[in-house]
Amino acid sequence: MKNYETINPLQRNIEEIRSEFPVLHQEINGNPLIYLDNAATTQKPASVVESLADYYHRDNSNVHRGVHQLSQRATAAYEEARVKIANFINAEHIHEIIFNKGTTDGINIVAYCFNNKFLKSGDKVMISAMEHHANIVSWQLFGQEKGVGLSVIPILPSGELDMEGFKSMLTEKVKLISVTYISNTLGTINPVREIIKIAHLHHIPVLLDAAQAIAHMSIDVQELDVDFMVFSGHKMYGPTGIGVLYAKEKWLEKMPPAQGGGDMIKQVSFEKTTYNHLPYKFEAGTPSISSAIALGTAVDYIKRIGMDKISDYEHDLTTYLIRELNTINDLRIIGTAKHHAGSVSFVIEGCHNSDIGELLNQQGIAVRTGHHCTQPLMEIFNIKGTVRASLALYNTHSEIDELIRGLKNAIHILKS
Repeated sequence: MKNYETINPLQRNIEEIRSEFPVLHQEINGNPLIYLDNAATTQKPASVVESLADYYHRDNSNVHRGVHQLSQRATAAYEEARVKIANFINAEHIHEIIFNKGTTDGINIVAYCFNNKFLKSGDKVMISAMEHHANIVSWQLFGQEKGVGLSVIPILPSGELDMEGFKSMLTEKVKLISVTYISNTLGTINPVREIIKIAHLHHIPVLLDAAQAIAHMSIDVQELDVDFMVFSGHKMYGPTGIGVLYAKEKWLEKMPPAQGGGDMIKQVSFEKTTYNHLPYKFEAGTPSISSAIALGTAVDYIKRIGMDKISDYEHDLTTYLIRELNTINDLRIIGTAKHHAGSVSFVIEGCHNSDIGELLNQQGIAVRTGHHCTQPLMEIFNIKGTVRASLALYNTHSEIDELIRGLKNAIHILKS
């Protein structure tokens, strides 16, 4: 192992942390698993897995309205998870936390509601050129029939937003800005505070896709003054199938429900339906109860370690990863923003990304290859896809060393 400049407090306890993630302790093709696909999904600590099992072993019941003990316990745990998440992002009101299926679902809810209630033909929704397909297709799906178009913030060769271009594009036709906090492909950390501040000067609300940020940095929605924010549980050490839409109370009160069904109603007749109060107005049907509870457990886990420690440690890892990748001949990192998170994409001259990924897999190293649901971004960089290594709190410098060795082995095989 190489000498690393500083020892982060988290690094001292890294083996203890890794011991809490059962999936990490296995071999792939005879090699210890090195999991570097955390932008796609994070692994789950034992406490989260146990939380899921505990619910089904002990408390399995539907939430709300049940007077029996199991329903009351399930409801209490479900609503406690909502409180934990509200506190985690510092929402002003608990009912500003809407449970849903994930980031994509959250964007779709806002897209449906805005197109239904607030947008008209000729209006624009502004996104950036680095958005995940979920933040492109959702707006097209609900907006095209109505004549609502997209306005796209350009990016610089470094993979950073062209902020001067952004400012010049703010016209009265722009009714909402929907941008990612951190690019899932480039790792660029966008200047969202500046974007929100400028947008509000033009009376434009902002939706923030925090899927790639929520597990890696502290987010205070009141300090940001963001109108909407979405994220997924499975990208923050929680289970799949659960996510959160945060929205300011004033918007939730104005917006129509996105779906109809049980729990989102107050009174139903064949002539008229009145809707439930917040947050249940936006939570039709039986929710993913166990996953919501386990997401609360994931929040507990992150808070126990400390987000500042996590951010500092991952920053050290990212700096080291980028530095070591730059030592490999013919390797080019895609996205060289000054403010860079732990998702690093790269291409290798003369090697297809999927071939690199398969050869790394043979060595027990898990990375992601392809376009990462950002095809328009790939076109901007004139590439078909990349290899992406993405970090989490349980990764180590020695795993990065193994990645570098694995890449060199793969390149040797492909070019020999």
